[in-house]
Amino acid sequence: MNALGEAILLFFPVIEYLRLRLFERVRGMELIEKAPAKINLGLDVLYKRPDGYHELEMVMSSVDLADHLFFEEIPEDKIIVETNKAFLPVDQRNNVYQAALLLKNKYHVNKGVKIFVKKNIPVAAGLGGGSTDCAAALRGINKLWDLGCSLEELASIGLEVGTDVPYCVYGSTSFVSGKGEKINVLSPMPPCWVVLVKPRMSVSTRTVFKEVDAQQLNHQDIEGLVEAIQQQDYQKMIAKMGNSLEDVTGRRHPIIHQIKERMLKYGADAALMSGSGPTVFALCQHYSRAQRVYNGLKGFCDEVYLVRTL
Repeated sequence: MNALGEAILLFFPVIEYLRLRLFERVRGMELIEKAPAKINLGLDVLYKRPDGYHELEMVMSSVDLADHLFFEEIPEDKIIVETNKAFLPVDQRNNVYQAALLLKNKYHVNKGVKIFVKKNIPVAAGLGGGSTDCAAALRGINKLWDLGCSLEELASIGLEVGTDVPYCVYGSTSFVSGKGEKINVLSPMPPCWVVLVKPRMSVSTRTVFKEVDAQQLNHQDIEGLVEAIQQQDYQKMIAKMGNSLEDVTGRRHPIIHQIKERMLKYGADAALMSGSGPTVFALCQHYSRAQRVYNGLKGFCDEVYLVRTL
């Protein structure tokens, strides 16, 4: 793509924001909240805790592939969730519904809310789609009902729904530890292009962790990765990236390793599985290289995205 095409992609977030504002006006919505996908630059499983969770060390960052949540106060004292994806539940099984109910009960709110979730992030993909929607719901309802909660308070509430929610409440490049509740915000990761590839199958995080033996994993240098990001050293960052769950998920789904090989073949600076998978992402400093990786994977998998870091 030429320089004009690259410029259009650079300004795409602005174009998308204006389009959503127009959509908001047409629907009569009162508030929009963006829910960006996350990627794991580093993920290490240290051991299984007495409470059944695993002790983790992770570095997460957000990318410009996002769902959007639209909020509207309604006269009825109830919660209504709608979405553009017919297969998603819209009752108490939905993370957005759970977030609204938690805030409603905790702060004794006698108001109703209608939330429309426009899904763009693939489901069960290792990109935190459900968690980031939950986090966006917490932030949006906090504003809509003027609850005055801090991000720290919202993150604590979100932990009741899922362990990735606290990170998603903040959404910045962060060192995440514990079972996901300890968030240390870092400098933004060095800017680059990201190619996301989601194979057709979905992966259950719970199933992956059932197969984890922390003593047999390939452990990662998370401390070195954090240091590289704080130093804004892109080359050191990609050298320190790693995911201890990649071999676990990869044994069940060899396509993950095939995607990585193709990404590196087409010139990616680094390629890694995100979360428990199955999405694999590539990082490229230069747009022309990212476009080459994108084109090289487009025919191999149906869901391929070329986005920027946030």
